[in-house]
Amino acid sequence: MEKPDQFRELFRMQQALNQRIGVKTENLSEAEKIRWVLNYCRAMTQELAELTDSVPWKWWAKYQKFDEQNARVEVVDLFHFLISLAQVLGLGADDVFAAYVKKNELNFKRQETGYAVKDESDNRHI
Repeated sequence: MEKPDQFRELFRMQQALNQRIGVKTENLSEAEKIRWVLNYCRAMTQELAELTDSVPWKWWAKYQKFDEQNARVEVVDLFHFLISLAQVLGLGADDVFAAYVKKNELNFKRQETGYAVKDESDNRHI
């Protein structure tokens, strides 16, 4: 049996989970999109805080230890919300992949040219 495309499978699984929870990320009104973009941004902010708490960042606290296992779980949690956010914005796995490739090429070009001037218009083709 052929192995499924893992990235597409993540998107399929997240859509199924969202539907199970009662969140439909397709055919949203603009107001609903705004609400869900904010919801997912807030959720990711919280997951980033939890990821931060997995590393000993408090220089004044000696009791802290690096919790690599929890850090890994928090990264996966971020993927859940990031995929949901992409879906709210109408992006599927293929769309994200294509945009990532274009943005990656642009980032390399920026590095090659020194990225001395910020030019937001160079993102318009993505």
